[in-house]
Amino acid sequence: MEFRYLGNSGLKVSELTYGNWLTHASQVENDAATACVHAALDSGISTFDTADAYANTAAEKVLGDALRGQRRESLEIFTKVYWPTGPRGHNDVGLSRKHILASIDGSLSRLGTDYVDLYQAHRYDSETPLEETMQAFADVVRQGKALYIGVSEWNAEQLKAGHDLAQKLGIQLISNQPQYSMLWRVIEQEVVPASQQYGISQIVWSPIAQGVLTGKYKAGQPVPAGSRATDEKGGVNTIKRFLRDEILTGVADLEPVAADLGLSMAQLAVAWVLQNKNVASAIIGASRPAQVYDNVKAAGVTLPADALGRVDAAIGHLAERDPAKTVSPESRPA
Repeated sequence: MEFRYLGNSGLKVSELTYGNWLTHASQVENDAATACVHAALDSGISTFDTADAYANTAAEKVLGDALRGQRRESLEIFTKVYWPTGPRGHNDVGLSRKHILASIDGSLSRLGTDYVDLYQAHRYDSETPLEETMQAFADVVRQGKALYIGVSEWNAEQLKAGHDLAQKLGIQLISNQPQYSMLWRVIEQEVVPASQQYGISQIVWSPIAQGVLTGKYKAGQPVPAGSRATDEKGGVNTIKRFLRDEILTGVADLEPVAADLGLSMAQLAVAWVLQNKNVASAIIGASRPAQVYDNVKAAGVTLPADALGRVDAAIGHLAERDPAKTVSPESRPA
């Protein structure tokens, strides 16, 4: 496993982060989830990402239980706040001071830790003054409940505003967590340049495009039974944009690229996002340990220029690149 600095900080994270969106306390039984976490640890992954909204707080508890007994100082544990949680009351959502201060205590209790290494705004909250949000985050840091602050899916303008306020408050905003893959490149035009300017790294999610870049979905064929594309509770709305025949045909053209490099399709996809120097870590999920052991082989891989050219020739013209696609809800979800 290789490690990279997270933003303009001294914190190092593993190139691969184990994330439990859609899996823990949802698609995967707890014993299988624990086995996947232990596989991640065995593979050298030290960074773990979750959120209070995943399985309505239950995913944090599963992760905390799976990590129990590990040396806390050797781990980087990340969580997030924004989406509705608990009974979904009128203040159980967003980035108000009230919700942030209540949420961090709940997350720490479920995770079984005194602090998280990174506390992230899961989206931008247009209904709360940014000054209120950043002051609450600063208080969380000063209370020792989080070491650093991050965000997720913020656009370049929002990153600048958050960075400027963080500096005034004497805290470090060091990361953004966007979707990024060969097929979803919307951060490249505006978010990445802004992040480089402000000392912010990307921790990217869905590097294999919800499984599409593994090649298991074939043009002109039904989606495999039991796959994410059939799961109405997890990921189907995210994956369907990638299931057009022209995209699946382009993905099939990546198979000889991966083979020539001695990589699986998933390894190629994960290695590809790690070629972006602004990416500190790529989040992988798993429903069984074998998936973890496969994906970790992407760490430390350098893709030669001709391979990157072949990737672009196969699917570069099919990738979504519109920076306007980096967007948070216009109003808080109910």
